[in-house]
Amino acid sequence: MEIKKYIEDSIKTKQLILENESIINEIDKIANAIVDCYKRGNKVMTAGNGGSAADAQHITGELVSRFNFDRPPLAAIELNTNSPLLTAISNDYGYDESFARQIRANGKKGDIFLAISTSGHSANIVKAVQEANKLGIITIGLIGNHDCPLDNSCQYLIKVPSTHTPQIQESQIMIGHIICGLVEERIFTSN
Repeated sequence: MEIKKYIEDSIKTKQLILENESIINEIDKIANAIVDCYKRGNKVMTAGNGGSAADAQHITGELVSRFNFDRPPLAAIELNTNSPLLTAISNDYGYDESFARQIRANGKKGDIFLAISTSGHSANIVKAVQEANKLGIITIGLIGNHDCPLDNSCQYLIKVPSTHTPQIQESQIMIGHIICGLVEERIFTSN
């Protein structure tokens, strides 16, 4: 596949997002939910597998460090990076428990769990969302355009209008950046 075709495919997916008022409104609602979470003194937890794990780390870094300007840190935990913990849970309880157990340990009512998955079928992500819902944690799904268990499990859901993993992931990090920018602006600047 030639270079320009890759770029065109990426642009087409993002154009579909731009033209979809439902997705635009959901991004705005998610940003507001995260702002409200922080105003209550709660935190955001993120998780994913593979490239989605990297995106979860990336978004967590933007919240804790900074995005567009210097400001106080925002409380966020990424559930993928502690390899001794992940391997212990996976060994003792199975990989499907890798995030759900961490949510039980670190989550509390009013927190937010951002689940990132291209397919929406990852058993450890699905189980983590179920556990978060049981604990009164607000759940956000960022997935591709597939029918999946997360369709009816997340309180907020954005389905990137693609079934092609590269376009899904490129759009997920764009959406994550937009959310981080909105949250930062709404908390730390007055309009």
